[in-house]
Amino acid sequence: SAAGSAARRCVAHFPAERNLSASVGASKWIRLNVGGTYFLTTRQTLCRDPKSFLYRLSQADPELDSDKDETGAYLIDRDPTYFGPVLNYLRHGKLVLNRDLAEEGVLEEAEFYNITSLIKLIKEKIRERDCKTSQVPVKHVYRVLQCQEEELTQMVSTMSDGWKFEQLVSIGSSYNYGNEDQAEFLCVVSKELHNQSYGTNSEPSEKAKVRV
Repeated sequence: SAAGSAARRCVAHFPAERNLSASVGASKWIRLNVGGTYFLTTRQTLCRDPKSFLYRLSQADPELDSDKDETGAYLIDRDPTYFGPVLNYLRHGKLVLNRDLAEEGVLEEAEFYNITSLIKLIKEKIRERDCKTSQVPVKHVYRVLQCQEEELTQMVSTMSDGWKFEQLVSIGSSYNYGNEDQAEFLCVVSKELHNQSYGTNSEPSEKAKVRV
């Protein structure tokens, strides 16, 4: 009957419709092989920035010389460690970095993929980081050295390893040498402290003895 033939036609169409739907669904996903590490993402994610390399890749730009591996993943010869934050930025618009990742490394990748908004964001974060670092007060360690007048010139001229002369205080004569009094001085020296422990290896390199 006419009704039966119509039903058969509908049933015959179902498998083809399912295959078409599966094909469309599969085309939404793109597989990337970045430096040997695989990433799976959607075509929509890669199309966030129309001027980026990844946009052109997802659109199969004929002018873009791109190769695929045996699994069909696009081959990209870049560092996968820094590609993760780039891809996540395209997914949700936020820059999230692990503590062991440097902003400069992500900036390098953002510039390679030409993601302009991410480039701007990372440069702002680098400026903020550098500004905070420059505002940290510098700490100093001080040493007080006691020396005779005849040792003073040699002591000051031979200081190294970052030690600087700060102040000289006369404490009078200590003893007689022939017919002349030998004056004694307290010499204050300082050195910037860069978060390292200081001890015998950080002593001023001069020949006067510490007597106080």
